[in-house]
Amino acid sequence: MNTQMKLSENTQQLLNCPICHSKLELVKEEFECINSECKARFPVVDGIPVLINESSSIFSFSDFLNRQDTTFNFQSQSKLKKVIANLLPDIHANIKGKANYNQFLKVVMKQNEKPKILVVGGGIVGDGMEAVFSNPDLEIVSSDVSFGPCTALICDAHDIPFADNSFDGVIVQAVLEHVLDPNRCVEEIYRVLKKGGVVYAETPFMQQVHMGRYDFTRFTHLGHRRLFRKFEEVSSGAVCGPGMALAWSYQYFLLSFVKSDAAKSAVKAFTRLTSFWLKYFDYFLIDKPGTFDAASGYYFIGTKSDRVLSDRELLKLYKGIQ
Repeated sequence: MNTQMKLSENTQQLLNCPICHSKLELVKEEFECINSECKARFPVVDGIPVLINESSSIFSFSDFLNRQDTTFNFQSQSKLKKVIANLLPDIHANIKGKANYNQFLKVVMKQNEKPKILVVGGGIVGDGMEAVFSNPDLEIVSSDVSFGPCTALICDAHDIPFADNSFDGVIVQAVLEHVLDPNRCVEEIYRVLKKGGVVYAETPFMQQVHMGRYDFTRFTHLGHRRLFRKFEEVSSGAVCGPGMALAWSYQYFLLSFVKSDAAKSAVKAFTRLTSFWLKYFDYFLIDKPGTFDAASGYYFIGTKSDRVLSDRELLKLYKGIQ
């Protein structure tokens, strides 16, 4: 029985083997590498290709064939808990996401009126990303390492299974803290972007562990900029401010005292009710010099460049108050 593929035929033509980077062809509802020395096969689950390099990835085909939980478990929370969570005030505030995505779209659509955008970690619509997903002039390719409502491709960002120069834009929001080697992932993003292609990234700085065992790294503003040193900067700065960082610290301080799921739920509800107001300071603080030292997270918008930012140049970009 044929399953409707989530990727367009045009996008399928751009797929490459994540192991040897040769072309792939669809054979009996599996993708097969055409390289005779490789011949790797990749399953398709409910129309979603699973294109991972099993030998180097922390994920395996069985994770997805058996629909095991990976980074997200979209079915774990009961409807009642979801309703209660939606009624409580949130301590999270992405101050600049919407404006940043509008800026990203302006830049990327100067390159191509009908751009193709890869969303890495795109199983769900991220904060402020509505303008991207609702734009009829864009072709969105949503990849992730978990099955979400938007997932069209399972792939590991360390080995993005697309040919060089495939995309006009790449979005990587709240992902690079969850990969083992952020530098390699950004190299892959650089590789699959066309000349002048645009990247948009959001990555945390002052946030506690928030995806269990799949949480590895944090970045300062300059550390984040260095990660994208092969890109010409369009804009960068804080996206979530120090008020949010303080609320997170308060919540995780109290969570340190409890173990049971019931107690953790109670603490989260209590801290949301008693600290949600801290995020409103961020609307005032988000562009202040001190926020460059204390933000909850940073963003970067840049275009693929032949020039590499030197470390001496990097140091001159410091905007904090130290």
